[in-house]
Amino acid sequence: MAEPRGLPRGLAAFLIALVGLGISIYLTIEHYDAKLTLACPESKTINCAKVTTSKWSHLGPIPVALLGLIFFVAMAALCSPPAWRAEALDRVRVVGAAVGTVSVVYLVYIELFRVDAICLWCTGVHVCTLALLAAVLWQTTPANPEAG
Repeated sequence: MAEPRGLPRGLAAFLIALVGLGISIYLTIEHYDAKLTLACPESKTINCAKVTTSKWSHLGPIPVALLGLIFFVAMAALCSPPAWRAEALDRVRVVGAAVGTVSVVYLVYIELFRVDAICLWCTGVHVCTLALLAAVLWQTTPANPEAG
């Protein structure tokens, strides 16, 4: 599927992955350096520190922030303009973005019903993940489904 005005295929997905990567880098650095501030209000509902230090902020010994960083590094590589030339990676991109989205649904559930607080930085990552899935699906869907 060609992009309008000669833009590289998958450019939107690549840019979204880079934004998600940037936020994930910040969250990972903040996780390992408590002196950094999350620049997030600490109210009853919005409280980044409560979310990022909760018992659910790790998957075993691995911080969720680091898992997000790894996810976005992989997706940025898979969604880079040169990678879009390999149609064989289309399924890998879709599966990767879908796994990210399932993870987001779980993490939002944890924020809302277990931690009882929302992290604005995490929400940024969640929005990027959902937008990435939409962009990847948009780019991998044939322009004319009847053409096969």
